Amino acid sequence: MIRIDAIWLATEPMDMRAGTETALARVIAVFGAAKPHCAYLFANRRPNRMKVLVHDGVGVWLAARRLNQGKFHWPGIRHGCQVELDNEQLQALVRNRSINPTFKALT
Repeated sequence: MIRIDAIWLATEPMDMRAGTETALARVIAVFGAAKPHCAYLFANRRPNRMKVLVHDGVGVWLAARRLNQGKFHWPGIRHGCQVELDNEQLQALVRNRSINPTFKALT
């Protein structure tokens, strides 16, 4: 089982053609580093696709999800902000339900 202590959501869209190295570079650019036991979520512009990069302490995992219909209820773009989700918010987002995340200023 992969341990995840924190879940971070990127508010700006990412090209879903991105592979592991590109997604990792994006995590570093947006969040400063890929911290062990953290998950980082990205969506495309629509947003009907999602990628999740997880650092497990040894390496990284990259998973993708695509909706056949509808869109994820992704929070709007806020430059200079990070969004941390709890497990309940993640489950709602993955199930295509609305969430009310807390935006935190980048430090």
